[in-house]
Amino acid sequence: MRLRPYYSHPGQTVAARQAALQLNLAWLRMEKRKHLPVFFFAAQPAGAQSCWRPSADVYRIPHGWLLKFDLAGVDMKDVAVEIDACRVTVSGVRRDWLVEEGASYYSMEIAYNRFERTIELPCRLEHPRVALENKNGLLIIRITEA
Repeated sequence: MRLRPYYSHPGQTVAARQAALQLNLAWLRMEKRKHLPVFFFAAQPAGAQSCWRPSADVYRIPHGWLLKFDLAGVDMKDVAVEIDACRVTVSGVRRDWLVEEGASYYSMEIAYNRFERTIELPCRLEHPRVALENKNGLLIIRITEA
């Protein structure tokens, strides 16, 4: 990103300097916007819930794949796992289950709504065997070929 030159002349008025600076700031904001991902500016219909994406680790193991998803606080009854060809999709919902009556929130940083994450593996899974395990807030998926 390159800033446009700002020239100040000894005879230039304060208003002219401010106008030039405002133009440079507007240009800088426009340039920054070009480099941000599109999802920052995607409009959603009113009332639509956005999904959050859990963090994931993917390992190649001798007889298949091991995937770990960070799903702290998610009840495994609220999780669905789908495998289609080379895609593994984990989706569900995290609910705020620990709220005392009469409480009002002061600060909330944890996402309590739908989540979805799709991992694309570099191979097709024809007849996979899948084992799921929930350990310390991590969903562990072991996928082996039958």
